[in-house]
Amino acid sequence: MQLDIYRSIRDISALDWNHWFGGDYPFLRHDFLLGLEDTGCTNEASGWAPHHMVLRDGPDVVGAAPGFLKEHSYGEYVFDWAWADAWQRSGLSYYPKLISAAPFTPASGPKIWCNTKIPEAEAKFCRAVQGFCAENGLSSWHILFSNSEFQEPSTTLNLNDRATCQFHWVNRNYESFEDFLQLFSSRKRKNLRKERNHVAAQGITLTTRVGSDIMPEDWSFFHYCYQTTYAKRSGHGGYLSREFFTELCPKLGTAPVMVLASLNEQPVAAALFFQSSDTLYGRYWGCLREYDGLHFEACYYQGIEYCIKHGIQRLDPGAQGEHKIQRGFEPTLTRSHHWVAEAGFQPAIKDFCARDIEQVKSYSEEAAKLLPFKEGALSALQSG
Repeated sequence: MQLDIYRSIRDISALDWNHWFGGDYPFLRHDFLLGLEDTGCTNEASGWAPHHMVLRDGPDVVGAAPGFLKEHSYGEYVFDWAWADAWQRSGLSYYPKLISAAPFTPASGPKIWCNTKIPEAEAKFCRAVQGFCAENGLSSWHILFSNSEFQEPSTTLNLNDRATCQFHWVNRNYESFEDFLQLFSSRKRKNLRKERNHVAAQGITLTTRVGSDIMPEDWSFFHYCYQTTYAKRSGHGGYLSREFFTELCPKLGTAPVMVLASLNEQPVAAALFFQSSDTLYGRYWGCLREYDGLHFEACYYQGIEYCIKHGIQRLDPGAQGEHKIQRGFEPTLTRSHHWVAEAGFQPAIKDFCARDIEQVKSYSEEAAKLLPFKEGALSALQSG
C-alpha cells in the first residue's frame, strides 16, 4: 500500500474527490478547496500547507482525507494551545502537526473517507497516516469537526475523542417564524419580538441574496466589513483574502447566501452563510458600525426564516455563543479525533480527552435547561 501526499487539491481528480466526500458539504468541495489555494488562504505562508492524503492498494483506493500541515493552531476552533505548551516545556516541538479539517470552519462534516469494500480500510488508513507523521517528525494528527462514521471504535484506531458544544437551530417543520416562536414561554417570546422590532425601528432593512444574485459590489462590501470587524475584535485582519470573496465565492453556485442590512439605501452590515441540502452554515459577519440587535437579526433570525422558507433542517451558526440559547438554539455536541506521536504524552492526552468530553457533555446538559421554550413543548415536538 502507498500513501500519496498531494500538496495541491488540483492534483486530485475533482470527480474522485467529490465522489469520496460528496458535493453537498460546501467546505470540502473540490472547487472550494482549490479556491482557498488560488486565493492565497491555504499555503505555507498562511501556515495551512495542503497535504491531502490518499491511500492506495494497487488500483484500489483504500481511504482519503483532506490534510494541512500546520505551524500554529489558529483557525481550528478545537483548542490545543495547552498541548503545544506542554510539548515546548518538555523540550519538544509540537509544530508542525497534521490536521484533517475544513480550513477556518468549525462545521461538522465528512473528514475521512474509507472504502467499505476493503477489509479493515479504516485501520489501514489510520495506520498509514500515523506512520507518515512519525516518519516525518510530525507531533500529531487531528481530525476536526468530523461526522465520518467509523466502523471501528476510536481506541482501536489509536485515536482519542474530544467534543465541543455548539448551539444549533433545528427546524421541526415550522410553517413560519411565528410558528417557531409558539415554542417559547410568553416572556421570552415577547423579548425576542421586541428585539426584532427594534432593528426595524432604527430604519434598517434586510435583503437576502443567493448565489449569482449577490452582486460584485456586495462581495467587495462584505470583504471590507469582514476585515474591519475582525480588526476591531482581534487587532488583526481575518484569515480570508479579498480574492476569496470577490473571486472564489461567486463561482460556488447557490452555496453562498448573503444577508445585507441597509440604512437609507446604503449597506451598513452583512452576514454570509453557505448552504447544503439540509444545513445553513452561518460563517461570517461584518458591520460598519454597531446597531442594536442587528447582529442577531442578520446572523440568526434571517437565517431561521430562510431555513423555514426553503425547508432546510438545521442552522449551524458556528462556534461558541451562549447568547444563542435564549434565541432557541439548542446545545449540540461536535466531535474530533486526535493522535499524538510522542509515547510519553499518550497517557496524559488520553486522560485529558476522557475528562474533557465528560465535562463538555455535562455543560451541554446544563445549557439545555436554559432554553427559552415552554415546559414540555420541545419534548412534545421531538416525540411527535
